[in-house]
Order: sequence, then structure tokens, then C-alpha cells
Amino acid sequence: MSPALPDGDEAPLDGSLPASVLAGADERAFAVYLHVPFCTVRCGYCDFNTYTASELGGGASQASYADTAVREVALARGVLATAGLPPRPASTVFVGGGTPTVLPADDLVRMLGAVRDSWGLADGAEVTTEANPDSVTPQSLAALAAGGFTRVSFGMQSAVPHVLATLERTHDPRRIPDVVRWARDAGLDVSLDLIYGTPGESLDDWRTSLEAALATGVDHVSAYALVVEQGTKMAVQVRRGELELPDGDDQAAKYELADELLEGAGLHWYEVSNWSRTAGTASRHNLSYWRGDDWWGIGPGAHSHVGGVRWWNVKHPRAYATRLEAGHSPAVGREVVDDEAAALERLMLGVRLAEGMPLDALDDAARTRVAGLVADGLVDGRAALAGRRLVLTLRGRLLADLVVRALAGFDD
Repeated sequence: MSPALPDGDEAPLDGSLPASVLAGADERAFAVYLHVPFCTVRCGYCDFNTYTASELGGGASQASYADTAVREVALARGVLATAGLPPRPASTVFVGGGTPTVLPADDLVRMLGAVRDSWGLADGAEVTTEANPDSVTPQSLAALAAGGFTRVSFGMQSAVPHVLATLERTHDPRRIPDVVRWARDAGLDVSLDLIYGTPGESLDDWRTSLEAALATGVDHVSAYALVVEQGTKMAVQVRRGELELPDGDDQAAKYELADELLEGAGLHWYEVSNWSRTAGTASRHNLSYWRGDDWWGIGPGAHSHVGGVRWWNVKHPRAYATRLEAGHSPAVGREVVDDEAAALERLMLGVRLAEGMPLDALDDAARTRVAGLVADGLVDGRAALAGRRLVLTLRGRLLADLVVRALAGFDD
């Protein structure tokens, strides 16, 4: 099951925003996230807000989804204009899921067209869709590229059949080189997503997956440690003893191997779980999240953030469609982030980036703790002394949460 929505205040039916969102708006980029909440099957580890056809029920369908999403785009345009925010073209657009490419390419292009018509796209805008390797064809990728998409992120996860079987992924790993080639032939940049730490995955299995990804020549790889969330099928399997999760040392060894092989192939870390060949091939959309820009999330369960106000939409596609058809905002809750919470978020996100954080962005108490973190091998001493920046070492990346806790004084 998908995770529960956060607690918060009730969102206004018209989606209106407070005047506080105007402060500093000219200095923040604007991004758009489009959520497509559909999958052919539900993977056992997944707790995203996704639905198979049998789970949709009446009043919601994949066929009508693009029309519904376009309604929210129109609502968003009106809300931002009414709030008095300056006109800003979308610097990035990201279509995620679920599996966006279970929809026809024409539907995804139409959703992107609504964004373009409402706000425009910045020069050189990055436009990404996620995709499963078994949900695309050369023709569909060419149609996406012709419609304005610039990038595709494939959920490869593993190159090892028994690991994919445990994750309940349905694609044939031998298809990966084909889909990467098709995407490149269409003129799309390509990223591959990998997962490490699946029950039963050996270090050699993980090496096989990394080498297979690198053999395609892609310019971007994301590698995420498997997290088994409560309420998922895999969590039940673990609780029953049917699957055994790896320990922390196994996870650390696999992260270190990923960093070694990816760096050796010319892909450099720019965020704890992401490596790119150049700054230009990094995910600019994700960087907009990590740097605190504004974004509007379209779709059921999607989250948005504008000027320190965060809100989230109703989760089920049927309820989402019903609210929009009635002319109401699909947002069901929101919060205004106070200064203390905003500072903690900047710390949590900023330390994960290879560019690090300026030391003068830390409060006095946090700065006094930096020397100890350098001594413990968690923070790069040269960057701290010469560059006056807080940058994690490899060991620090493995223990990023510990660094944040220390800097925030949670362990005092």
C-alpha cells in the first residue's frame, strides 16, 4: 500500500497561496512534476502511489488520465498568477510514476504541451520521463523526442535474473542495451536506475549489474539502497522469514563498489545516490529539489512546494479526477515551513551534494562541530579549510544521516 499522506492544515478548495510565497520568487527556478500513477503490475518492494488497472475502480481510467492532469495544469497556472508570482518558464519537467510509459506517447506529449502552453519552457529545458525497459519501443521513444522530451530514465534495477525476480520486476535484463540504443537513436539522453541490497543479492551480482549498466555507455546512473517500507508485500515476506535483508556492512560494501566502478568509468558523484559524466548530464530536475527551488506536482498524491508552502494532493485517481471535475483543487493538506524547519531541510539536502554547503550557511553551533567531523573522516578537511565548504568524504556519504544529526545537534 502507498504511504499515508503527511499531517498538515486543510488546503483551500481553490488552491490559493498566501502572499508569503512572493518573497524571493525571482531568485528561484520553477519546475513541474507530472505523476502518472499506473503500473502493469505492483512490485513487492514498491510503496509509491501507484495503481494497477484492477485497483482503479469506477470513475478513473488510464485512458482519461491525460485530460485530468491537463485540468490541474490549468488550475496551477491560475493559482500562481492570482498569487502574483512572476512569470517563470519551467526550467525542468519530470514525468514520474508508476510507469509513465504505460500511457501512449501522445498522452505524455499532450501533458507536456499543457505545461508549455501554460508557462513556457526555458531555453534548453530538461524534460524527462521515467520508463520501464519493457514499456517502450523505438517508435514510442521517437514520438517522445519529437514531442519535446529530452531525457529518459530507465528502471533497470539489476542485470541479474534472480534479483529481478525477488524485486518482481518483469523485464528481461538483456533488453537494457536495446532500449538505451533506441533512446539514443531518438536523440534522448539516458539514465539508468539501479537498486542494491535486494535479499539474496551477492556482491558479485551487484558488480554484474554495475558492469552491465556501464557497458551501455550511459552518462548518468542512480544507485539506491533498497528500503523495505512497512505495508509492502516484501515487508510481509521479511517478517515471515521468507526473505532475509542484508546487513549494513553489505550495503556499505555495495555502495563503495558502485562508487569505485562508476568513478573509474568517468561518472562522478554529484549527489549521494547519483553519478553523471559531466555537470551537463546531471539530473537538473532533482537538483531543483535539493536546492530548494519551486515546483508544482501534478497528479494524485503529488507534492508541491512554492515559496516555503508545501502541499499534497488526494491520493486515489478517482478522488483526484472528481475534485478537478468539480473545479476544486486536488490538494488535501498543506503546511507553511517555518524558518527552523527550512534550515534543517537545507542542511539535510545540501550535505548530500558533491558541491557541499558553505560553512557560513551553518549556524554557530554547527560550525563548531565541523572539526570533529573532519577528524572522524566524515567531512573533507581540505574543502572545509581552503574552500570554506562542507563536503562529505566517501565515508561521510555512507553516514550522511549521522553527519546531519551531528550538525543539527540532535545527539547533544
